[in-house]
Amino acid sequence: MGTDSIPWREVLPFKDEELPGVFLAGARYRGGMTQAALAEATGIPRRHISEMENGRRPIGKKNARLLAEALKVDPRRLLAV
Repeated sequence: MGTDSIPWREVLPFKDEELPGVFLAGARYRGGMTQAALAEATGIPRRHISEMENGRRPIGKKNARLLAEALKVDPRRLLAV
């Protein structure tokens, strides 16, 4: 076995800009919430949450704060890296 290591970001099946959406979907799943329940808790339309999770819509600072509060996570994890 070699001693060479590969940076973790190089082996992920996601692009850097997709990571916040992946984290959002995982946090929502771990919290046992549907997209509809999260939409109700935050006031963010369910369609927008879906688009954020799938990397088609940026989350933004305001939404990151709302989502983080509802999911009990650090809002910085929901912003692009």
